[in-house]
Amino acid sequence: MAPTKNVRTISQEAFDELVKENIDDLGMDPAEALEDAIQTLSLQGVDLSGIVKCVPGEGGIKDHPAMQCLDKLNQLNADSKDQFGGQDLVQITALLNDLSELCISNKEDSGNAAIVAKNGGIELVCLICSKIPTESRQCLVSCFKAMASLLTDVQSTESFRASGGPKIVVGILSDGIRDLDILKSGFTVVAAAASGNEVVKQSLMDLRVDELILQVLSGQTQGSIQSLYDAIRVLLTSDDNRVVASEVYGYARRFAKIGIAKALVESLHGGLSSPSLVSASIALKAVAVNDEICKSIADAGGIDVLLKCVDDSGEQRNKTVARTCCSLLSKLAGSDSNKSAIVEKGGMDKLIKLSARFSDDPSVLQE
Repeated sequence: MAPTKNVRTISQEAFDELVKENIDDLGMDPAEALEDAIQTLSLQGVDLSGIVKCVPGEGGIKDHPAMQCLDKLNQLNADSKDQFGGQDLVQITALLNDLSELCISNKEDSGNAAIVAKNGGIELVCLICSKIPTESRQCLVSCFKAMASLLTDVQSTESFRASGGPKIVVGILSDGIRDLDILKSGFTVVAAAASGNEVVKQSLMDLRVDELILQVLSGQTQGSIQSLYDAIRVLLTSDDNRVVASEVYGYARRFAKIGIAKALVESLHGGLSSPSLVSASIALKAVAVNDEICKSIADAGGIDVLLKCVDDSGEQRNKTVARTCCSLLSKLAGSDSNKSAIVEKGGMDKLIKLSARFSDDPSVLQE
């Protein structure tokens, strides 16, 4: 792994002291002192993520809603021994829901996740997760949601890995293999944790997350698990710029070898009525990394079902499905034998017809 660039950071105490110095020594008013501290540190290349940016004495870190939530969770954790029970689980569930609501990335105050992470939130949530009884489904789901909301960058995913997060999550997923809510929230954590972090990907693969994925795909009967397909895509994407040579190609071959490619083809048979069609197609494209795998997908009926989806997407004017299916078909056509099969099955005619229907959409035509 390539060395990471040194990032300059600052503690909350040092930041508060700088603002205080601006007020006491330079005679700035509080708002000006705060703005000057932020600008000065930013120009110096200091990473201010995780810092509560306020005037000392006016709503400090202890008054921050996310930190108050974290403090209460810390207290409940300190009061418990090996496992939570009774009323504690009710309180923990409510606090975890509050924490995830405060930290979701699309909120205006999206810096909350960094603040919680910088103050030990990821380590605490992982510890709490390991102490929740398996039968406490609602609490586990809330814990997974809070965990996913905190995994926003490499530093946070490294904290997750160092805290034993991969083992904890895979263990709970294995125990809750028939619980749709556990699977949805758990694979959301897998996708978030593996994003941009090759070491977490490797940890999850060492824990045989691929076999777990196959088990879920093979036995899935209750509904679509969008996050499962997201997890496959992320695990097979080389997206860690610290890494010189990613292992994802080998992971894709492993996925195909145990039968995940075939299982994904099966999931396409629902056609346009299936809410997972697009996600499953993207996941399958990530698995199709060489000629052998592309052929195996065709042998499993992949080309037939894709051509039908291409036809149906044109008739129903579904641009998203058209783009996605054409993109996967193009990847499968990397195999010469698949090229011939696509032509023999009338694929060229279907693609020409689709092009005519979407003649005004460059994104579809490009695929």
